[in-house]
Amino acid sequence: MTELLKNIAAGLVDDKSAIEVTQDEPNEEGVIVFHLHVAPDDMGRVIGKQGRIAKAIRTLMRSAAAKVNQEIMVEID
Repeated sequence: MTELLKNIAAGLVDDKSAIEVTQDEPNEEGVIVFHLHVAPDDMGRVIGKQGRIAKAIRTLMRSAAAKVNQEIMVEID
């Protein structure tokens, strides 16, 4: 899942070396939180107009997680 998120972000940003993905331990409900960090200049590209790209990233990640019976959440920092 981490590699999928990195690959999605790499297609959107200019500074691919600044992409960092961290993963938290599952919380009490079993939800795993992924934190996506990109360069400040690329933040607008990852979020998109009115958050459309960020919403699409979250939807794609949730559907990939559902295939392996996981619940995840993506936060863009």
